[in-house]
Amino acid sequence: MPLETLLLLSTGIFVIAILYSTVGHAGASGYIAVMSLLSLAPEIIKPTALSLNILVASIGTWQFFRAGHFSWRLFWPFATLAVPFAFIGGYINLPTHIFKVLLGLILLFSAVRFLITAHQNKPVKQPPRFQAMSAGAGIGLLSGLTGTGGGIFLTPLLLLMGWAEAKTAAAVSALFILVNSAAGLTGYVSNSNSLPTLIVPLFVVAALGGGIGSYLGSRRFDSAAIKRFLAVVLLIAGTKLIFT
Repeated sequence: MPLETLLLLSTGIFVIAILYSTVGHAGASGYIAVMSLLSLAPEIIKPTALSLNILVASIGTWQFFRAGHFSWRLFWPFATLAVPFAFIGGYINLPTHIFKVLLGLILLFSAVRFLITAHQNKPVKQPPRFQAMSAGAGIGLLSGLTGTGGGIFLTPLLLLMGWAEAKTAAAVSALFILVNSAAGLTGYVSNSNSLPTLIVPLFVVAALGGGIGSYLGSRRFDSAAIKRFLAVVLLIAGTKLIFT
């Protein structure tokens, strides 16, 4: 990869890691957007996004847990079936054109999610267990297929259904992303795939960005403005994937 492209990619990863981790996410959809805009191949995008997700989600989980926002009671029903389904999704390699359209739709969905949930605050109630487990299975499969951790689906679901307040949703999503990304990457590698070498330098910038963002998000920031900004980025990237 040319040095100029690597520098652009590293800068994008750093910024995305900061922004996403403030709301408990690891940044997969953002990493996908940056890599897609730089015309990287799908066989590079998927494992790179999953690997960076594992790193940043680990940092975010720790920060939000330390700040006292995590709920095990809310987490486990969603994660129980999500992990094996994420493994299955990671094992499957979709044809390139389907992969691009699916990713584009996911990015557009993410953009709408950030706009809709920017200022939402519903009364909190515990989710029905069957609904939570079913949703977790579907999100897990999709996260493994696309190289995302599933947080872009879980967080809006928790908020829209009134199953968690914003900080708890962020904390639960962080660990959910971590376990799904690990399962998805394991499935990907199990299908005789290797990891791209460019992951190594990107780990450094992702760790720095994730550390900064998750600290600010768990203890300092209101995430509404960040969500609106991310919506614009994802709308551009998602549209590019679908229509090019």
